[in-house]
Amino acid sequence: MIAPAAPAPSVALERDSSGAAVVRIGGDWRLRHGMPATASVERALQIAAARSIRLDASGVGRWDSSLVSFIVRLEEYCRAHEIESARDALPDGLARMIALAQAVPERRDARAIAARPPLLDRVGAAALEKFAGIGDFTEFLGEASIALGRMCAGRARFRGSDLLEAIQDCGASALGIVTLISYLVGVILAFMGAIQLQQFGAAIYVADLVAIGMVREMGAMMTGIIMSGRTGAAFAARLGTMKVTQEIDALATMGIPPMEFLTAPRLAALVLMMPLLCLYADLVGILGGATVGYSMLGLSLNTYLHESSNAILTATFVGGLVKSVVYGVLIALAGCYEGFRCGNSSSAVGDAATRAVVESIVAIVVACGAFAVLFHILDI
Repeated sequence: MIAPAAPAPSVALERDSSGAAVVRIGGDWRLRHGMPATASVERALQIAAARSIRLDASGVGRWDSSLVSFIVRLEEYCRAHEIESARDALPDGLARMIALAQAVPERRDARAIAARPPLLDRVGAAALEKFAGIGDFTEFLGEASIALGRMCAGRARFRGSDLLEAIQDCGASALGIVTLISYLVGVILAFMGAIQLQQFGAAIYVADLVAIGMVREMGAMMTGIIMSGRTGAAFAARLGTMKVTQEIDALATMGIPPMEFLTAPRLAALVLMMPLLCLYADLVGILGGATVGYSMLGLSLNTYLHESSNAILTATFVGGLVKSVVYGVLIALAGCYEGFRCGNSSSAVGDAATRAVVESIVAIVVACGAFAVLFHILDI
């Protein structure tokens, strides 16, 4: 059996036996069904030049907040045009709901759009915020340095299992992605060099190009970028989650320094693993270049590797490893810093991880430029 359709909401302006204006409201008033606009009643009041009205909702069936909103808007119009309105014919529940809605008047400036501050004010506020962030990071850097020093001296309070877990996460677990990216970078460098050097009959120097490029710059940089997105974001997300769940506060309450317990193992693990990953990335990149040299240029593997070993100087090799250590420090500091300053919500954890990745990559690029200038001065 099909249920009968609900009566549609209706509103009309009528005259009763005494000639007074009456707004009769009927039907079911539901938000999902829509509600009549007050414009039709307002036009009828203007035509009738009524100075007072009586609201009659005796014909209303089921109703929700749509009816309350309609009557409130209609009474606002009446007050604006000095028309008296009476609610004596409204149901008790509806009258109480309307009185509750009007109990606290709306502030005059509640809907006002806040004026946008001048450009100079916005620039100054942004600069002050950045300077405050620099101070916070400097404080964090000092505390992390003290914690790492206490760890090296054997006086830091942390669990050895946490250090081993961080070493595994920063080392062996990252070999797959480091292998793929480093191999492809070596292939790309060799392919780009082969196209140009073949024109001059100097195809053998592709080995020099790939070896120097990987050992000096690309091995450490690509490893750093990979670890920024993989490990730095993980540090920020884990520490941020611990802050949201108040685990960091619990450690401080128990007298365990969070900087020693959480930051020092992660910082030490990344500093230890980055040179090894960089060395591995250099080797894989050279093998990627050897693949291009063997398949595209007809160079034997022995010839390619011999030329690569001759091109790599000790200073170049050591410089790449030093870069990897610095990049590891930057990644760990960015991840842990953003994790500790994470907000107290689930969305703030994602924001902290994003900031950690961006900050660490930017720091790596800036450090790479600084190393290039330094190595040029030192003639390395």
